[in-house]
Amino acid sequence: MTLDLSKLDQAHRLLFEIPLKPVQGSRFQPTGFPGLGAATYQTAEGSCLLVESAQSMANRLELTIWDEATNRLKPGLEGLSHVTVRTADGGFLTDTILESHRLNSPYVLNAKLDGELFFEALGSRLKAFETGPIDRRSLAGALLKLDVSSLVHGLFLSANINKKTLAGGRLRVARALSAFIEANGVRVAPSGGVKNDHVNPSGETKAGFGNVPFARDEFTAERITLYVNLDLAQIRGYGLGADAERLLILLALYKLRALLDGNLRLRTACDLCVAAETVTASAPEGVVLPHIDALASGLKSAIEACMGKMSKTEVTYLDKIDPAKGNGEQSQDDVGDHDDNGGD
Repeated sequence: MTLDLSKLDQAHRLLFEIPLKPVQGSRFQPTGFPGLGAATYQTAEGSCLLVESAQSMANRLELTIWDEATNRLKPGLEGLSHVTVRTADGGFLTDTILESHRLNSPYVLNAKLDGELFFEALGSRLKAFETGPIDRRSLAGALLKLDVSSLVHGLFLSANINKKTLAGGRLRVARALSAFIEANGVRVAPSGGVKNDHVNPSGETKAGFGNVPFARDEFTAERITLYVNLDLAQIRGYGLGADAERLLILLALYKLRALLDGNLRLRTACDLCVAAETVTASAPEGVVLPHIDALASGLKSAIEACMGKMSKTEVTYLDKIDPAKGNGEQSQDDVGDHDDNGGD
């Protein structure tokens, strides 16, 4: 049975506000940022907290279609376009599904495709080394062919290789699917502990010895909400046709449902679950997020309909991977869709 998406035909956005709760107890650990810690702020409703950022949620949504055990797409999703990077001996190195910047990954752009630098091959395909305005429809078509996730999660081709850039850094696609988690009515739940050294409790702590007491702040909240925004107008604006539009919408919905049904353990002390029996959109009214089986079936049919427009590409990364030099600081230009969690 074909999955009915007709309720979305006249909508510009598909919006969800999904209630979440801790799997056990009431405390949870939010994302943390260097030099800032937990991102707390005030609104008219009182104290609020960013539990998970849009960047991190993009990464988590992407991983829902990847089988980490086999380093390939999950069964039933074969046919989706992506770029796999292999080492000189043919081993697996990485994939655009795993790379935070997708096609803009240095491992992808500096790899070889049939003996040619992929950066050069991509630039030629996109006519990105020529002057003139960007052909957005051609860009969308090339991304559908090479890496369909870039049309869902966004892309900024900003790399500078051999003193050349792709269209001067003008090749950008905003996220069509964005999500973040906020908590309202939050309160700090302070706690702490100690790292025990039963051999030498008074040892030098800087060297990793000795007993080390520590304090930590977790939070409680009156409400935790996952906000999701699927930009349907942007997807239609790609100009890829009805089959590709259906594919992109179903892929986005499949990723959302797979995330909700699967792993919402964001950190060691942040294990969440959906606090509602049915996931219903806040706009347009009456739209219910389908079951994963229905989405998987619909997505498989959509992939088959677009099979000729997508391909799996394999490139080879030949450069030596050296440890970082210098102080390891990251410039603002390098910051993008990375996992900004503070860690466990």
